[in-house]
Order: sequence, then C-alpha cells, then structure tokens
Amino acid sequence: MVEKNSELAELYNQSIKIINEGDVVKGKIISLKGKEALVDVGFKSEGIISTTEFLPGELEVGKELDFFVESIDDDMGMIVLSREKAVHLQGWDKIVENHQKGDLVEGRVTRKVKGGYIVDVMGVEGFLPASLSTFKNLTDKEIIAKVFKFKIIKINNLRRSIIVSRREAIQKEKEEVKEKLLQELKPGEVYSGTVKAITDFGAFVDLGGVDGLLHITDMSWSKISHPSEIVAIGDKIEVIIINVDKETGKVSLGLKQRFPDPWADIDTKYPVGAKIKGKVVNIVPYGVFVELEKGIEGLIHVSEISWTKRVTKPSDMFAIGDMLEAQVLSVDKETRRISLSLKQLEPNPWLEAETKYPVGTKISGKIKGFTDYGAFVELDNNLEGMIHVSDISWVKRVVHPQDVLKKGQKVEVVVLSVDSQNRRIALGLKQLQPNPWPEIAARYPLDTVVEAEVTSIMDFGVFVKLEEDLEGLVYSNEIDKEVVTKLKSGDKIKVKVIKVDVEEAKIGLSAKI
Repeated sequence: MVEKNSELAELYNQSIKIINEGDVVKGKIISLKGKEALVDVGFKSEGIISTTEFLPGELEVGKELDFFVESIDDDMGMIVLSREKAVHLQGWDKIVENHQKGDLVEGRVTRKVKGGYIVDVMGVEGFLPASLSTFKNLTDKEIIAKVFKFKIIKINNLRRSIIVSRREAIQKEKEEVKEKLLQELKPGEVYSGTVKAITDFGAFVDLGGVDGLLHITDMSWSKISHPSEIVAIGDKIEVIIINVDKETGKVSLGLKQRFPDPWADIDTKYPVGAKIKGKVVNIVPYGVFVELEKGIEGLIHVSEISWTKRVTKPSDMFAIGDMLEAQVLSVDKETRRISLSLKQLEPNPWLEAETKYPVGTKISGKIKGFTDYGAFVELDNNLEGMIHVSDISWVKRVVHPQDVLKKGQKVEVVVLSVDSQNRRIALGLKQLQPNPWPEIAARYPLDTVVEAEVTSIMDFGVFVKLEEDLEGLVYSNEIDKEVVTKLKSGDKIKVKVIKVDVEEAKIGLSAKI
C-alpha cells in the first residue's frame, strides 16, 4: 500500500510543471472571485491575479492566456501572476521585431500629453509626436481610445520606450496600395479615376492609390489647345490604361481610346472634291480650322480663302462658331490632316484675266493698299493689280508710294503684264505718258554745267533737283567730303552732267568742275 502511494506521488510530481519566478507561462482562467481571478498554470497550486490587469475581452472563464510569474508562493501558498507584465514582455519582443522589419503596428491612443500623444502598442506605451500624428483636423473624441496603425521609428531598449509615427504609417500604407495596384493594372483595361491636377501637357488622374498621366494628345481625337477644355479638377472619369512602367511607377492613360477613331474611314466620309459644311473652331494667322464632326477638323489655308483678296488676317473675315461650306482638297490619314478650300466653290477669275486685260490696255481702278515697293489697285471682278514704285513716275524719285497716291483714289493705269498662274497683274501709271528720257538726254548732253538745288544727302551721293520732278545724283566720289559735310537741303551747287542713262532713267553728275 505504501509502495502504491509512492508511485501515485511520483506521477503527480511528474505532471507538475517546473515554474520559476520571472517566467512567462500559459494559464487558463478557472474562476472569478470578486476582484481576483484564479488561473491554472499546471502547478501544484493555482495562480492569483487582479482582474484589473486584463485587457478588454480577456476576462473570461476558460480563456487561455500568457502570464508572468511574480512569485511562486505567497502568504496563502498561491502563485502570484501578472497579465500586464506578460503582455509587456511579449509586446516588447514583437515591437523590436516589427521595428527591424519596418512593419506597421496597431496602437490605441490612451491620452494626450504635451507635444503629442501616448499610444498603447502591444502593452508598451509609445510616444506619438504631434508633428507625426496627422491628427490636425480631428477632435480629441475622434482620437482618444481609438485604434490606428503606426510605424515604430525609434526604440530605446534600456528604457523600454518607443516613438511612433502615424504619418509614416499612412505613407507606407499608400506605398503598399500603390504597389499592389501597379501589379493589378493591365494595359487595355478601363479604370475609374479622379482628376487631381491639370498642367499644360495633360492631367494627373488618381486611380485609387496610383496617379496616372492623361496626356493632352490622348484626351480627344479632335485638336485641343489645353487640357482644361476636356477635364476639370475633381472630375470622375473612366480611362484606359495605355502603359504601366512597374519600375518607375509611371502609368500612361487614355481617354479618347475609349471611343472609335473617327479617322478610321476618313477617305470614304470626306473624298477629295466633296462639298462639306462645318463650324469654325479656331482661327490662326495662316488660316481657319473647321470642325466637320467631333474629332475631325480641316484647315482652310489663307491662300484658299479667296481667288482675288489678299487675306493677311483671317480673324477680320471669320469668327468662332461661323458655319461655312467648303470643298475638300486633300486628305492625309497618317498625319490626320484635311485641307479645305472656300475659293474652289467659286469660278476662278484668273482663268480669263489674260483675255480680259491684254498688255497695253488702259483700265481704271481704285487704290486699295500699299507695300514698300508699290500700290495695289482693285479692278473689276475683284482682281487686283500692282503698280510698282518704279512705274509711278518717269522722272520723279518716289521713295514711298503713298507720298504720290492715296488709298481709295481712282486712277487710270496701263496693263504691263498678266501672269494668271501666279495671279499677278503688273500695272503702270507713268506709261500713260510718253517716255520723256530721250528728250531729257537731248536737254542735258554730257559736260553740261548747271546750278541745282540739294534735295537729300545719302551715303552714296547727293541728290539734286535739276528741274521740276527731275533729279540727278552727284556720285560720292565726284564731290569733296568737306563740301558734303557743309551741305544741307535747299543749298545751291554747280554740277556737271557726266552720265545720262535713258533705259534706267538716271542722270549722273559731278561737283568737280
């Protein structure tokens, strides 16, 4: 009987765990008595622990948890346990591990302190600086006792203290979301996004964690001058993924690609020679852009606006929104260009210009405008001819055509030449009178000495008036420099005729007599 009892005692002792003070052991809550809980840790006596040490949701009979052994036997022969110290010890090990890995941790904000907040992270109190909290627009009610994710940015092993950051946690979460989304994005698929920024070259669209660039050229099949014509900040739009660069994180988006390319059957829709109607959508110095349909525009170049008018400023003739009828001149599918013409819808008056205005014909017209080298004359049929400055007077030196002619003035002129192909008619004003130069040459034979009046002084010589509307040039090498420096307009000097060129209508003079 004694032997049997000793065997039972030995089996009982073998079933009891070896527990030392300072260990963390597993235990099961077996009963709750007032403010204390009894815990079975597999030792010969139960452990006792204050109910205040348990975390919310842990105080439950039958619950198995980890406990820190404070002492093996108290005055009542029971083990004294601590749940808080067990959580703290285990939490610190996890904190060190999480800090090394850079993982995010959950923590409950327990209270507000000077310069920030205290956060309970796995039983360890951490400090959250206000500058790293991102709680700027939240109330204390929305913060205290609430659980957030944090990143441990600094630990002190000696003091068992940590510093956490909510700002870096949010950044890491964004990076994780971005990385995951980058892996999921597939070219050709449609995604919803929000326009978050607009630049001159496109718009940035938030796809839910990844920003993609919607380039201006991928916004519309029609030509636009700025992205703001298509989208605005805050717009919800659906875009197609064009390309994803997972190394750089760049995503290219398309908006126009969601719709059929209107240029696909352009040759069939707008054959050369067809008459079309469209709306003026843009006016530039070199022409007018006409919208034929959404995404299709054609250009009427300034040279295709009128057979007869010199169009230098299309904006004087057209306005945005004008409806026009034009003819298709050419279609280039590759470069997406359509050339249009207004004048091709009207008869070409130049085809009969040579017959109507034979060389030598005297005709009347009205001065319409000037250039440095001549004056434009409006003829009938809206055709224009030009009087070159050299064909205004036989004898008068004309520097500016408007010094002799006035805009709107009616003049009679002689047709000198007609070039229908280049649409040019040369007119002469001086040709209405006989050429006086043979007679002038007879009046001013070589070596004739006359007194003349200075009209202008140039680098290449001095112009003098020989008679009304007749000037001669004293060459610079035919007059002393000292004399030139003292001359002024209106002075009289003696000159000698040294050259008379009837063909060029010029008289050369010398002041060295």
